[in-house]
Amino acid sequence: MGVLIICGSKSDLQVVEKAEEVLKENNVEYEVKVASAHREPDKVTEIVKNSDADVFIAIAGLSAALPGFVASITKKPVIGVPVSAKLGGLDSLLSIAQMPSGVPVACVGVDNSRNAAHLAIRMLNLKG
Repeated sequence: MGVLIICGSKSDLQVVEKAEEVLKENNVEYEVKVASAHREPDKVTEIVKNSDADVFIAIAGLSAALPGFVASITKKPVIGVPVSAKLGGLDSLLSIAQMPSGVPVACVGVDNSRNAAHLAIRMLNLKG
């Protein structure tokens, strides 16, 4: 499969829709799941471990642990999308961008899931 979009809460689905538009326009196979790294870590782990996606897009607001958590349990590329839930999204942006060494997460702009989808497509294109 191409891309798995995972978001931390149903309130993030409006941001998910923008990524879906880009993936649909480019005929990229994708799936969407909702699971919280804070409230449902076992569910997130199960989703990621059982996914055959080549790239993950993780969308989260507030402390935005989801992208880093996903990156900690896969060797595949993870793109984080910060959501503007509070503080204009700066809290989420910093949570995603300031990952520790060895747990890389690509980070796009606040609420910019369209760019996350475009980046995922470029990553998929590397496979040939």
